[in-house]
Amino acid sequence: MTTRKREANFEILRVIAILMVLTLHYLSHTDLLLKTGEKATSLQFAGQLIESFCIVAVNVWVLISGYFLSKSDFKLSRILQLVAEVYFYTLLVTLVMQVVNTANVAETDRIFKTTQFFFPISSEHYSFATAYILLYVIAPLLNKGVLHLTRKQLKASIIGLLIWFCFIKSFIPVNFPTDMMGYNLDWYICLYLIAAYIRKYNVRIVNSGKTSILLYVGASFLSFLMAVVLHEINYKTGRFIYYSGVTFHYNFILCLVGALGLFSTFRYLKVKEGIVAKAARILAPFSFGIYLLHEHLEIRDRWVEWMKGIFGNVPATIPGMIGHLILCILTLFVSCVFVDWIRSVIFGFVERVCSGSKIWKKLMDIDKELKADEK
Repeated sequence: MTTRKREANFEILRVIAILMVLTLHYLSHTDLLLKTGEKATSLQFAGQLIESFCIVAVNVWVLISGYFLSKSDFKLSRILQLVAEVYFYTLLVTLVMQVVNTANVAETDRIFKTTQFFFPISSEHYSFATAYILLYVIAPLLNKGVLHLTRKQLKASIIGLLIWFCFIKSFIPVNFPTDMMGYNLDWYICLYLIAAYIRKYNVRIVNSGKTSILLYVGASFLSFLMAVVLHEINYKTGRFIYYSGVTFHYNFILCLVGALGLFSTFRYLKVKEGIVAKAARILAPFSFGIYLLHEHLEIRDRWVEWMKGIFGNVPATIPGMIGHLILCILTLFVSCVFVDWIRSVIFGFVERVCSGSKIWKKLMDIDKELKADEK
């Protein structure tokens, strides 16, 4: 059986998305973002501008997933693999930190932290991983809806979800109890259906790659301008305490538009077979592991300090800060790729050893039965 080669343009986008995620976390851990009620520095303005162009990362990731999963067979083995990856990092990193006596667990916090390590999905050890795995679980239901609904019905459903989860919160400066800022499964379902709709009906968001990149750049820069204006209003008047941060919620309308623009840009992109395409196909599968490793509870608040130990503190100039950011992000990226490569080797070994076992054969049979049921 031949394995279909992954589309290099989307693999490149996946790599860019995880680099954007690392950048977002770097900026938040180095105090390089605008803070409500505080006078902004030039470095914070620069950091906020970078944030504006990277905040689309998670939306882009889910759009890519929806675009391909909506046409893919449901596999229980894939869900179990994702769960296994989560446990590999939550338990192994915790064990290593305990062995070297650097675990950051207080006596009063031990029971809750232990629960987060042994039940990482239920406890939202990783908020993205929890929602992402649940999205995989309900993907067959979503795909059946996409398949059997008429175009008008599917479009109406998507518009309804957008009104509820995106449009209202984007224009009304109120912190609604139902708004989770796009960090939850509800918003991922909305993005999944948008991507599935684009795939099913070959919808062109805009008419060219150039227009797509302009859409992304325009939405991102407008988000930055809104953030600056709202921050200044808040600093001078004390108003818009909540709304000054809404521009960087995943379900804010400009974040969605920017993500669609970037997604469309790479959809138009034609990548020639060669070293770039090959590198993208090699690196992209490590993206989920990169996220899991650097966002582990024992690492997420420490890795920037570790990087400062190598490259020093963040320089006081904008060019210096950008250089520091690039060095830290690339070092973290390469380090996490190496660790996840080791994880993939271990998983590959386990798969080869277990491939002849009854449990493994039963799992493969379940995948085949589920595939047959979809026909």
